[in-house]
Order: sequence, then C-alpha cells, then structure tokens
Amino acid sequence: MPYRWNQTTTSELELRLWPHNSLPRHWAVRVVFGVFLFGLIPLLAVLGSALLWGLLPFLLLTVIGLWLALRSNYRARSIFEVLTLTGTQAHLIHHDPRRGQQEWACNRHWARPEIHQSGGPVPNYVTLKGEGREVEIGAFLSEEERIALYDDLKEKLREPVAQ
Repeated sequence: MPYRWNQTTTSELELRLWPHNSLPRHWAVRVVFGVFLFGLIPLLAVLGSALLWGLLPFLLLTVIGLWLALRSNYRARSIFEVLTLTGTQAHLIHHDPRRGQQEWACNRHWARPEIHQSGGPVPNYVTLKGEGREVEIGAFLSEEERIALYDDLKEKLREPVAQ
C-alpha cells in the first residue's frame, strides 16, 4: 500500500502517502534500451540500403519520445503528502512539483475525515475537514486504497497520541 504510518516521537504520529510506482527508474532504462534493440531487428533487413536512413529517424524518435514520456511520468509521480498528528494538531503537507507545496493545519479534535462516494474527481474521494476548510488527501491512490485510508484516518484521529 503506498502509504505508511510512523510513530516519529512519543507524541507524534506521521502518515506518508505517495503514488503507486509500478516501473522503478532502473527498469525504465532497461525498457527504453529494449525498445531500441527490438526496433533495430526490422532494420537488419534493410541494412546497407538507403532505406535504412529513411527508417532510422523514426526508431530514434520513438525511443526519444518514450524516454521523454517516462521522465514526465516520473516527475508527475513525485507527488507526496505528509499528515502529522500530535496531541492537539493535525498538519497536512501536500507537495506537488508543478504547484509547489500546500499546507493545511487544524486542531486535531476538530479534524474529521470524509469520504465522497461520488461527486469528487475520483470515486470514494477522501477529504479532511477542519478549521472551515476541506482538503483532499490521497487523491492519487487507487479506489480500494482510498477506502482503507479513510478507515485508518477515522481510527487514528479518534485515538489519542501519547503526550
């Protein structure tokens, strides 16, 4: 599950959330290299002819396009969220490489999670409400993970953190 609860100190509980990453960076290099190698196989038939130079740029454009798409995807997946719960405070930091860092804080006793079955950008949309604001949390998680997150948030916000 792409989130983890950590007891950072005796009086602080931290939730870290990140998007699922099915293709690690070291495998992305292998995939791009594999596409290049498999793209060379059909070019062996035209080796030594002028047609090779007509087809080679398309292979190179494919490989470069794949590499740029993977880089863009890794940048978009560098989103993460950190929810810190202390005895009296709930503090959420949402880090997005495109929009920068956004923060939300409220009294922990007034913070409450809500799940929106429909009407949100994704099904089972989870938000935290408190101090007159409602903020999203874990929108990049899968539907099942958001439901589990909601249950965890209800439980963790209810139980006191040791002082």
